[in-house]
Amino acid sequence: MQPSQIWLYDTTLRDGTQAEGISLSVEDKLKITHLLDDLGVHYIEGGWPGSNPKDAAYFERVQTLELRHAKITAFGSTCRVGARPQDDANIRALLTAGTPAVALVGKSWTLHVAEVLRTTPEENLRIIHESVRYLKEQGKEVIYDAEHFFDGYKDNAQYALETLQAALAGGADVLVLCDTNGGAMPWEIEQIVGEVKKHFPDVALGIHTHNDCGMADANTLAAVRAGVVHIQGTLNGYGERCGNANLCTLIPNLELKMGLRALPEGNLAQLTRTAHAAASIANQTPYRHAPYVGRSAFAHKGGIHVAALRRNPRSYQHVDPELLGNTSRVVVSELSGKGNLLSKAEEAGIPHEELRNLPDVLQRIKALEHKGFTFEGADASVEMMLYRSREGYKPPFQMIDFMVVVEHREGRGLFAEATMKLRVGDQIFHTAAEGNGPVNALDAALRKALVPVYPRLAEFDLADYKVHILDGDAGTAATTRVLIDVQNGSKRWSTVGASTNIIEASWFALADAVEYGLTVAYE
Repeated sequence: MQPSQIWLYDTTLRDGTQAEGISLSVEDKLKITHLLDDLGVHYIEGGWPGSNPKDAAYFERVQTLELRHAKITAFGSTCRVGARPQDDANIRALLTAGTPAVALVGKSWTLHVAEVLRTTPEENLRIIHESVRYLKEQGKEVIYDAEHFFDGYKDNAQYALETLQAALAGGADVLVLCDTNGGAMPWEIEQIVGEVKKHFPDVALGIHTHNDCGMADANTLAAVRAGVVHIQGTLNGYGERCGNANLCTLIPNLELKMGLRALPEGNLAQLTRTAHAAASIANQTPYRHAPYVGRSAFAHKGGIHVAALRRNPRSYQHVDPELLGNTSRVVVSELSGKGNLLSKAEEAGIPHEELRNLPDVLQRIKALEHKGFTFEGADASVEMMLYRSREGYKPPFQMIDFMVVVEHREGRGLFAEATMKLRVGDQIFHTAAEGNGPVNALDAALRKALVPVYPRLAEFDLADYKVHILDGDAGTAATTRVLIDVQNGSKRWSTVGASTNIIEASWFALADAVEYGLTVAYE
């Protein structure tokens, strides 16, 4: 049997941009349109053409795109109270957008009819019916969004159903029930959708939910259980207030948990890439703990978990991450066991038989984390400990001593100077270098000593340097954790150091970063 089809309607470009902190240019919207079409979404709501010049420009430019899966949809509201649809500027803008489908929003709740529209229930029914009918007469597919439907149904079920009947009589193709305030619970959604389904058994129903109670995804799935076939949401759950239903969570739940078809076959593996690319375009940091697509969605830290996972991935993973285009990761910390390190060694390509004293490495990690190190975001430091435990490993350099001086001189201002003595093989290098700060000077002195021996080091860039004060109550005596990212082309690695002395903490991280680059990144 072929699984039942769920129709996906994405409103990232309209509802998603109502999120605080998100603003998309026309170019941004076109890029996300390509992402959604490649993923296989059925409808892409491009915006409200009657509301701003940017959306009008988008609808003009999107006509030139060659889309394989998606229908572009324009969003707007019913005509104004007392007006005819053909005379309404908002309705005309919907037609000017030139999209094959339109989403038309109308009022379902008597509170809105009386206090927002300030009209009669009968007039609201008229403008719903006539607006839908007029757009259908113009050859449009009409998706009717019943705004505040669940609040309206709980307040006056009979009238809420009459608004749906008005849209249906006008020729609406889909009736979308909206939890606009995000206040409904899953059991309410399932019950009310089931009751609506009894009144309209042969009509395609949709669902649009907001996340104000943290229930948007659960409410959407409850609606699907009750008979909904059209779901609306946004990438990464972007949306006004607390956000919208998250398509990046809903799609795998529909396909992997409910046995329904949402995307074209094989496209589910694009989901993680799509979620992260959309976040980048929207200038948002991807939420690392997001279900299915987050970097930590399949990250394993506890030693018992990792030991079981190594025997059977199903023991601590509810689905195969590769189905989503994601990967399973093992995190090393004070909670780790031997299995964590064996997994890290496998990731690094280190044969098990070359490792010696693995228990000692594990104990060192636990001891260092007690001192303030954290290895969850510093895989290169972990790999270096594993490499150092290999039979016959010889480090590319060894620090003998260093000194860093920070001075303020009249006429020159503040500057730093570092002197360093290193051993490389059987040679000793003694160098000095200046910098705009103590860490910069330390880095310059290290490079000055090593570049003649290892020219590739000149290509390494210090991409990021973060400092975290661990015990602020200790004041200037607090332990400081330093995280360093080094990059060379497309390769990037992270290391960590910690100490009550920020210079020593920086040295630990810097030395690991350079040793990793010379030993591992180009092995």
